[in-house]
Amino acid sequence: MNVIRRAFTEDFTIYRVAELKPVLLAVIEEGTRIELDLSAVEHIDSAGCQLLILAKREANAAGKTLAIVAHSPAVQSLIEFYNLAAWFGDPLVVPAA
Repeated sequence: MNVIRRAFTEDFTIYRVAELKPVLLAVIEEGTRIELDLSAVEHIDSAGCQLLILAKREANAAGKTLAIVAHSPAVQSLIEFYNLAAWFGDPLVVPAA
């Protein structure tokens, strides 16, 4: 299994998705398991969420696995807001009380 881990530091916002899309699609081409480290992403909006959904669908269509292996607070908040944790297959993190 060819595992590719890619860390992103860019914001996943409407202002950046056009340049991030080809990068994500190229990463999907490189491996059979793609791990996205989004721990340094400070801002993400619905356009960034759509880009992650597209990447997941493209990976699935190619018979590959895409996983978000590290979440920034912004990414975690967005995934929880849209209730996408199960869809992405990410482990659900329950904050301590």
